[in-house]
Amino acid sequence: MNRILAASVFGLSLATSSLAYAEPVKIGVITTLSGGGAGLGIDMRDAFTLAMKQSGNKDVELVIEDDAQKPELAVQIAEKMIQGDKVDLMTGIIWSNLAMAVVPNTVAQDVIYLSPNAGPSALAGANCNPNYFNVAYQNDNFHEAMGQYANKDYKNAFILAPNYPAGKDALTGFKRYYKGALAGEIYTQVGQTDYAAEIAQIRASGADSVYFFLPGGMGIAFMKQYAQSGVGIPVTGPGFSFSQDVLPAIGDAAIGVKNSATWSKDLDNEANKKFVDAFKAEYKRLPSIYAAQSWDTANLILAALSKADVKDKDAFRAALKAADFKSVRGEFAFNNNNHPIQNVYIREVVKEDDGVLTNKIIATAFEHHKDAYAEKCAM
Repeated sequence: MNRILAASVFGLSLATSSLAYAEPVKIGVITTLSGGGAGLGIDMRDAFTLAMKQSGNKDVELVIEDDAQKPELAVQIAEKMIQGDKVDLMTGIIWSNLAMAVVPNTVAQDVIYLSPNAGPSALAGANCNPNYFNVAYQNDNFHEAMGQYANKDYKNAFILAPNYPAGKDALTGFKRYYKGALAGEIYTQVGQTDYAAEIAQIRASGADSVYFFLPGGMGIAFMKQYAQSGVGIPVTGPGFSFSQDVLPAIGDAAIGVKNSATWSKDLDNEANKKFVDAFKAEYKRLPSIYAAQSWDTANLILAALSKADVKDKDAFRAALKAADFKSVRGEFAFNNNNHPIQNVYIREVVKEDDGVLTNKIIATAFEHHKDAYAEKCAM
């Protein structure tokens, strides 16, 4: 496990804080820092710690541990953080199967959990909880946007995703708005790196397009093998499959690919410009979607802490719900189920003059988009 007590690290270098907290606040961060999904968790951790550092607050302590993308380990860490470390808040989980293993028990113990990424449908509807805030999205959202956008050009799509909660939500979301036929629909193994069989099915399917959700190393492997196969059928995906953390590894095969996201580095607002500049200056790389969502999560927490004592759960939940912070996504608000109401954009992968692959926004798929499960939430 990778455990960091961030308060002692930050306290050596931070300026005096303008925020006054009643007592130190301890935040448990469980994220993926090793294995094939490590890049996602590293971006999450780096953005979160940077936001805390730049806040100038010395009274927030971070307890950061590596879940190694293993649900059983995440459960053990969560229990230790709640019972042993006595954390006030929890965040950090990237993967939906880990979120489903950790979040229900965490919120049942009256610990507030804020998701910087995973947004399983099972936690957005009838099983919503006042202690659960998703600062990223509901899993279906990016895929709904690409399903709608696909209607412009395609009528016979082949769709695939990993066989875990986010993968199932992904294809459900795509099909919710896509009006064409399906040449094929398959679920792959989580962590899979050989896609020869799936690519053969795509080649033989008669599809006019491929939509895939394969985050992290899975997407890198698929895109490299797909490009080498010479199949040539156009591919699209959610922003996770073409996020900044994976584009360097995919290479030029990603150029021109359309993908959907609630954030892009070229979003024109002051908070986003400051975030991108700060992240680049600190880490010498461009931020990803995971970093942007984590930055917002940290700043939401900081904003709520400036207005309410974390020990006063009702007041603190109300402060979180108000979402009175400058989001890198621009307009941001919580729906009744504590999931975002936000815009979803279509982006295109481009190569900049310096040779760096990145994304630029080319269209807005949805404005003020609400997830499909909020109406089932009784909050």
